[in-house]
Amino acid sequence: MTTASASSALQIVPVNSPAEFKRFIRLPAQLHKHDPLYVAPLEMERAESLSPKTNPYFEHAEVQFWLAVQGGRDVGRISAQVDKLAAPGTGHFGLIDAIDDAEVFSALFETAENWLKARGCTVAIGPFNLSINEETGLLVQGFDTPPAVMMSHDFPYVGTRVEGAGYVKAKDLIAYNYDVTAPLPAVAQRMVDRKPANIKVRTLDAKRYLEDIQTVTHIFNDAWADNWGFVPYTPAEIDHLARALKPLIDPKLAPIAEIDGRPVAFGILLPNLNEAIREFNGKLLPFNWAKLLWRLKVSGVKSGRLPLMGVRRDIGSPYAAALAPFLVIEAIRSRTAALGYKTAELSWILENNLPMRRMIEAVGGKPYKTYRVYQKSLVQAPA
Repeated sequence: MTTASASSALQIVPVNSPAEFKRFIRLPAQLHKHDPLYVAPLEMERAESLSPKTNPYFEHAEVQFWLAVQGGRDVGRISAQVDKLAAPGTGHFGLIDAIDDAEVFSALFETAENWLKARGCTVAIGPFNLSINEETGLLVQGFDTPPAVMMSHDFPYVGTRVEGAGYVKAKDLIAYNYDVTAPLPAVAQRMVDRKPANIKVRTLDAKRYLEDIQTVTHIFNDAWADNWGFVPYTPAEIDHLARALKPLIDPKLAPIAEIDGRPVAFGILLPNLNEAIREFNGKLLPFNWAKLLWRLKVSGVKSGRLPLMGVRRDIGSPYAAALAPFLVIEAIRSRTAALGYKTAELSWILENNLPMRRMIEAVGGKPYKTYRVYQKSLVQAPA
């Protein structure tokens, strides 16, 4: 079924066929083709991430994609999701991108909101692409640098158009830039130097890879349980995450802090894949796969991103709870510098997660990008 907007030239088309799905994936690269800072994600990865055949997110969520078509040309897209693990009545939108046209954005949001309301949702929150545990938020500050792996890069006008559709800020997410070649500030170094003997930091054990991935995701689920918007990784998602990250994870860049042998904190730094694929335009075949392997394994990338980090809430001693993330960050800093890295993005951090923000700033992290999550009530106010 095709839904027409007020202008007969604009249509919002549900994505139902493989051809429409391919157009949906490729649209952002077409819209950003003249943006030198945009990095097109690999189409193969996007297809797997957005398919119920390969992403276990679909086991607990219902998802619909739409394309905006005008004059025979794709001019926008959006998704809507209802996640059974999210708060009751909450619907999500995501993957929003379009030309700078208020009518296109309005038609996309109206279609997505009607779909959510038909499923009992009273509020729409996003963008989540598709889950809060995947790509989250719309870039609203920091347009002058390319995005790190698994982070979005949006036109400055998109936030204005989202707000024009009635959405308001729910939360801001902060991304930090961290110079891994710089020594720790003196205060942080003193904390690291005074590490108690019962706290040790080890690297992820490649021989027990699946077991260690389960360990760190269980820490993550515990650490983030009380945070805004949190949705836990399911066992199937943990297994999927383990398989997806294995080609990228360097065990030396995945430190696990233990107290008396019990894992209590972790961090995983990934090589910044976007640095290696910038000119690929989303294509890995026929020859770009060889370039990618060379850049990741031989020539090396110079930047990384820390997408996963957590400290157990029941760690016990307040001093140990404060020290553990410093030890994880320092382990990553010292090892990335030895591997030739220059910078790492530490992201994302909720704007009101002040303990984590202060810790990152104490080790020298500088906020350099802001991503915004928006919300809108879907309940009509009484007249």
